[in-house]
Amino acid sequence: MTVEATLQHGQPEMTKRMQLHAHVSQLQDENGLQYLEIDNPLATGKIALQGAHVMQWQPKFLSDPVLWLSSNARYIKGRSIRGGTPICWPWFGAHPTDSTLCPHGFARVIPWRVMDIDATQTGATRIILEMQQTPEAQRQLSYPYELTLTITIGRRLRIDMATTNLAEHPFVIGEAFHTYFNVSDISNIHITGMQDCVYMDKLLRYERNVEHNALAFDGKEYDRVYVNHSADCAIHDSGYNRIIHIAKSGSDATVVWNPGAEKAGSMGDMGTADEWRKTICVETTNALDNMVVINPGRKHTLSAEYSIETL
Repeated sequence: MTVEATLQHGQPEMTKRMQLHAHVSQLQDENGLQYLEIDNPLATGKIALQGAHVMQWQPKFLSDPVLWLSSNARYIKGRSIRGGTPICWPWFGAHPTDSTLCPHGFARVIPWRVMDIDATQTGATRIILEMQQTPEAQRQLSYPYELTLTITIGRRLRIDMATTNLAEHPFVIGEAFHTYFNVSDISNIHITGMQDCVYMDKLLRYERNVEHNALAFDGKEYDRVYVNHSADCAIHDSGYNRIIHIAKSGSDATVVWNPGAEKAGSMGDMGTADEWRKTICVETTNALDNMVVINPGRKHTLSAEYSIETL
């Protein structure tokens, strides 16, 4: 199958499989990308080792996936996958001084290595990954650091990203879990937890306003950064009769994004027809007013935990 066929027909075929743990297999596709496939008594999941990218997570008591993954996602070395939970690090959005560098940072397109796999007392699977120090990573960030990701897949999905400053000077990072949630339809949902929070509207040149109500969506593009926001929030979905709860720590901003019909139509990897209506991004973030300063020898951890309440 060619790369063009892969782009048109969903996920590429797997050519290799190796068992790493009772509940974890490692796979390799025809393009040379590697994945971890998780199947434990509580949930199933899939992680791309390029970018430590959680592509899929579905607790076994649910009939519908929690994460959205585009049918036209790209599975190519050096390109991010549209859907799931891409990582943004060490900057969010465009690089502040060099527009030629990867938008949202390079962590999501660099290979990661498996450091450890074990089972928790609840039966969930815990996987620890470390980003590899490739020449491309070193070109974009020259000072020393360590970046690890701990992913726990069970009835809940928890992601902890730890940045350790190994340099002799402080440095500043922006970061996010750019999570695409699977919803029944954008018109069926509303999001709570943002009331009385200041937001910056990216579609209005970052104009600031205060959110007074639950968030609702009319099919137009929506792109707001809720600053100084460390509270939990929730996606209420009347079509799937469930609430997705989003808890976080080490994060002081939340981004909410949906491309809307017009922008989705111009994005080659956003899926077909009205597929964009089936997702909403709620991103656990540190950006803009809430960038993070990490002092020498110190570690900062960004964490998000997703759980489902059925109605």
